[in-house]
Amino acid sequence: MRSDQIRQGRLSGERSGDIEHFLASMEADRWIAEADLLVDMAHLLGLRRQGIIDEAPARALMAALLDLHDHGIPKEAFDEKFEDVHAGKEAYLIDRVGEDYGGRLHMGRSRNDEVATCIRIRLKQEIIALVRSLTELRRTLLDVAAAHIETVMPGFTHLQHAQPTTLAHYLLAYEQAFSRDTARLREAYARLDVSPLGSAAFASTGFPLDRAYTARLLGFSRPAPNSMDAVATRDFAIEVLSDAAICMTTASRLCEELVLWSTAFVGFVQLDDVYCSSSSIMPQKKNPDVAEIMRAKAGTVAGELAAAITITKGLPMSYNRDLQELTPHLWRGVEAARQSIPLLSGMIGSATFNVERMAAEAGRGFSTATDLADLLVREYGLPFRTAHRIVGRAVRYGSLDLATLDAAAREAAGISVVELGVTEEKITTVLDPRHAVALRSITGGPAPAAVAVQLSEQKDLLARDAAWVEETDAALSNAFRDLILESRRFAA
Repeated sequence: MRSDQIRQGRLSGERSGDIEHFLASMEADRWIAEADLLVDMAHLLGLRRQGIIDEAPARALMAALLDLHDHGIPKEAFDEKFEDVHAGKEAYLIDRVGEDYGGRLHMGRSRNDEVATCIRIRLKQEIIALVRSLTELRRTLLDVAAAHIETVMPGFTHLQHAQPTTLAHYLLAYEQAFSRDTARLREAYARLDVSPLGSAAFASTGFPLDRAYTARLLGFSRPAPNSMDAVATRDFAIEVLSDAAICMTTASRLCEELVLWSTAFVGFVQLDDVYCSSSSIMPQKKNPDVAEIMRAKAGTVAGELAAAITITKGLPMSYNRDLQELTPHLWRGVEAARQSIPLLSGMIGSATFNVERMAAEAGRGFSTATDLADLLVREYGLPFRTAHRIVGRAVRYGSLDLATLDAAAREAAGISVVELGVTEEKITTVLDPRHAVALRSITGGPAPAAVAVQLSEQKDLLARDAAWVEETDAALSNAFRDLILESRRFAA
């Protein structure tokens, strides 16, 4: 194929391989090559519909584009001498149908709006895939939670035993977080769903393009309202990377706990062997490698977000070539999240939880001390701060039995809890972790009844999000199918 046709007018001289490699975006362009063909077809149909291109060159170009769609873009189009796949593909078309025909496809269009449109198309597909994975993860969390409504376990603050809770309550906390990730991505999709095509370099074009028509062909809700913003902005990329980074931060926290829980000295969970590796020297080892790599992937996504923000923060309006450097960060960040979430779902769904070990730990570390203080408040009228001081003093002495509690009360508050009517039986009852959990039945609490309400509400929300995935995916797929069918009818 020819050399870069875009340089042949204004520029002269041959570039070195180092310069070609430095300027090329071919690796990132592989992500959008398919979308670029759809953009070409929509633009060509728009040119013909508006009478901007004659029928003969339009049919010849469409036949060539359909051939690329059916058989793939040749590797020569990805040669770095073209800088990007758009120029490489145009060179291929010119070679195939001649410049008199092939050189007409770019009328009314710049690489600026072409690239921006391709990125948005592909990113919409990536969001749909990521939201679908999140719905599967949430379904797994809800299913496992439903099986463990009464599985008592210790809750922690500062990694110290704090208060008893249940495994269901714990898993629902993560499901809530991932449901917010889903909502953020859905909102980002809505803002992303505008077509830059027809914005040209930044000031639109004098050709009478129907931007609403090409937007509809490509499955967008509408054309972008400002042509300069359409090609210059990458805030949509930063937003999606931010959403992915938040999502992966939550995933990393969950992975961190799975790593800790799977250790011999905690022993709360047994991860399936497929998500673990062994040691090359220590034959006894079972290492939670998938969870560990996923923690690292969270750092990768956060790094890609930081890079994207840093690249764009000093750019004047409108288009600057710096934006090319942002795109690989976008794809790497999105890919890391998209690969991780299904693995996390599988890891949770296949895990075996040691409910006996959890129950044994639930009451350790004086985790029900708050309930004893609450008892002194509820039944014996003490101010909470006084009750807090009495129980805290008893913990300092190392026991919460009646004798120790009474001694602590005399020393800390000058009263006798025995004289108030506190009995050993009441203390034993209130210190039982299951009793402590059952008391917490208000909205959002870990009591079985409260958890059942959370499960029901989250299942309803999940059903709506899952329906959005299927409807949105079908709408986009149908738009692309109709575009291909219309292109074939035109070329026939």
